[in-house]
Amino acid sequence: MKGTLKGRTLFVSGGSRGIGLAIARRAARDGANVIIAAKTDRPNPKLPGTIHSAAEEIEAAGGHCLPIVCDIREEEQVVAAARQGAEAFGGIDILVNNASAINLTPTEATPIRRFDLMFGVNVRGTYLCTQVLLPYLKRAAERGRNPHVLTLSPPLNLDPRWFAPHLAYTMAKYGMSMCVLGHAAEFRAYGVGVNALWPRTVIQTAALQMIPGVQPEHCRTPEIMADAAHCIMVSSAREHSGNFYLDDEVLAANGVTDLDQYSVVPGSKLLLPDLFL
Repeated sequence: MKGTLKGRTLFVSGGSRGIGLAIARRAARDGANVIIAAKTDRPNPKLPGTIHSAAEEIEAAGGHCLPIVCDIREEEQVVAAARQGAEAFGGIDILVNNASAINLTPTEATPIRRFDLMFGVNVRGTYLCTQVLLPYLKRAAERGRNPHVLTLSPPLNLDPRWFAPHLAYTMAKYGMSMCVLGHAAEFRAYGVGVNALWPRTVIQTAALQMIPGVQPEHCRTPEIMADAAHCIMVSSAREHSGNFYLDDEVLAANGVTDLDQYSVVPGSKLLLPDLFL
């Protein structure tokens, strides 16, 4: 798809690693501004990346980055991060609801603290970021800057097989998807596009530690989600809203049919479909 994010400002929740960082890097290649709002301020031996290392990668890719320590469950922190980002870059045009917590356990094996974490980050965090960023996105629409909300969540599917093995996680992810469904209709009059994006296959990220048995040859790289997200974010917000996109379908619609470039192991025929598909 033709189009550029040059000069646009993105607010990316949890973008210190993985898919969120890949989306930010892809936007940076256009010359975008990126606000990274995440909790990781210091290196963690179990998880790669901090907001500072993410900022370095974004700047190296050609963009401008403002890294902000922010727990998206906390209203005051999100409000402050949005204000600081808007002051730094003159507004905010795109919200990427990327932050997510995962715990693939059945009911008896899910501590309530993990339940609370998933609902706090996935549902409350997505709703809160969208609520706080809405005034900025409305101003962006008034200025003709094509504002979007892009949430990384799956199509809604009420097949019980997606609920029985990990009910808490499914409810938390579907909570994000319900935000997309409702906010797309609610914000349509403002000219703010709201869409979901989900990978067809498992993506190689730190979250793979939570999915037993998945090997690199089963996965694609985060760049497939980044390229698909870019296609969505440069599309017309007024014409494209309320969709639950899959990465490969977005790319195919934009003329990209060679997906082997995104395989962790090129030529692999062992790609695993992601959850909820």
